Amino acid sequence: MEIERKFLIKEIPFNLDSYKARKIEQAYLCTEPVVRIRRDNEDYYLTYKSKGFVAREEYNLPLTQEGYSHLLTKADGNIITKTRYEIPEANGLIIELDVFEGRFQGLILAEVEFKSIEQAMSYNPPKWFGEDVSNDTNYHNSTMSRLP
Repeated sequence: MEIERKFLIKEIPFNLDSYKARKIEQAYLCTEPVVRIRRDNEDYYLTYKSKGFVAREEYNLPLTQEGYSHLLTKADGNIITKTRYEIPEANGLIIELDVFEGRFQGLILAEVEFKSIEQAMSYNPPKWFGEDVSNDTNYHNSTMSRLP
């Protein structure tokens, strides 16, 4: 079960380069249900996600680079590229700050994953976070992949 909230960002933390960063490329084979392939640095995955907003089922299966490359040719829509920064937060939480590139350059989103719905709903985001878009499908990567 994935339990997360997603936020637009008002301002980027000044020391962003000091955090762990990963290059991510992902594409969608299907958006209902969500079936995604992802390159995360040098790791490759096939992911299934159920419907939902803050909480939904998510299953990740490892892929080889060859399998990823083959499936990428079958993907629909936009390929999403971004740099994900991992920023430690209080209570052992991690802020995953996504700085989008390519087609979505300029978009910056933060995601925070939680152990429970109660923890997610009681989360008090930092001041540099903007609007909570957890329930806005426009900010689902699967929706963005379908944009013209």
